[in-house]
Amino acid sequence: MKTFFVQIKCEIGKTYAVSDALVAMEIASEIYSTAGRFDIMAKFHVDNGVDIGLFVNEFLLRLDGVKDSETIIAFKAFH
Repeated sequence: MKTFFVQIKCEIGKTYAVSDALVAMEIASEIYSTAGRFDIMAKFHVDNGVDIGLFVNEFLLRLDGVKDSETIIAFKAFH
């Protein structure tokens, strides 16, 4: 299982619409509104064979209102 986070920059006034679309897709384990350069941060878990770049391009960047994104791949969770 691979874990990664995607920070999403939305078009002005589209943050809630993008968040609602992400929730409806049921593909993110957690979705947060954030302050700073990006408006949303979402956490994802995918099987090892899944191409993360393709996943982000196919499912996230095509959402109406998404302007930009940055993907952060997680290596290890410390407990």
